[in-house]
Amino acid sequence: MAPGRRARGDHSQEFVSHEFVGGAVGVRRVAGLAVLATLLGGAAPPPARADGPRECVTIEDFAHATAGGFPPGWQPRADEGKRLYTVVEEPGRRFLRAVVRGFGIQAARPHEWDLAAYPVLTWSWRVREFPRGADERAAATNDSAVAVYVLVAYSRFVGPRALKYVWSEKVPADTHLSSNHGLTQVRVLRSGADRKGEWVEERVDLLADWRKLFEEGGTPRPAGIAVLTDSDDTRSSAQGDYAAFRACRG
Repeated sequence: MAPGRRARGDHSQEFVSHEFVGGAVGVRRVAGLAVLATLLGGAAPPPARADGPRECVTIEDFAHATAGGFPPGWQPRADEGKRLYTVVEEPGRRFLRAVVRGFGIQAARPHEWDLAAYPVLTWSWRVREFPRGADERAAATNDSAVAVYVLVAYSRFVGPRALKYVWSEKVPADTHLSSNHGLTQVRVLRSGADRKGEWVEERVDLLADWRKLFEEGGTPRPAGIAVLTDSDDTRSSAQGDYAAFRACRG
C-alpha cells in the first residue's frame, strides 16, 4: 500500500474525526469537534511530575484513579465512554482498560508539554482482543484494538491535528495512513497478534514522526493525548489496555 493512503469513512466517535460525509454522520462530526474545541480551550492541565532527574515527565500513570471507575482528568467523546473505559489494577501496575462491543468512542486527556525539550513519547499497551476482520486501510473495517493519539490545537472550525499510533492485526508496521483531509496522520506502529495478551512498552520519537508524516519542519505544542479501542465498523468486539504515558528527552 502506498504511503499516505487515506483511510476514509471511519465513523468512530472521536475527538479527532476521520473524513465523514453528509447527514447525521456530519452532524456527529461537528459535535465531536465542538467538544474538542472545549477540551483544548479549557483549564490548563496540572503541572507535569518529574521522574528522576527530569529525563521524563509523567503525562498519565493512573496513580490517582480509582480502580473500577473512569479516570479523573479524562474526557470521553460521549458519555457511554465512561462505561467502556475503566481503571484496572494488577500487581505493580494500574492502567486503563477498554472493553467495547460495536462502539467507537475516544477518550482524551488534556496535557501540554514542550515537545522540543521532551520529543519522545513512551507508553505501554496490551491487546486482549482484536476486532474481528479489522483492517485499518478500508473504511468498512477501520477498527483497532488499541490506538494512541497526540493532539495539537489547529482550528475550532475543522478541529485539531493529530498523530495516531496503531497496533494493527493485519496492516504492516510503518504503514502510513491519512484521514480528515490530512489533519490526522496515522502510523501503524506494531502489527500482528504474536504478542497479544502481553504488555508491550513503546517508545517513539514523536517530534521526528510529526515532521516526517506532516512534512513540515516546525515544532508543535501537544495539547493532550487520547486513546481509542473501537469495533463499530466491523460490528464486533475489542479489548485493550493502556498504561504509563510519559514524555522523555530522548
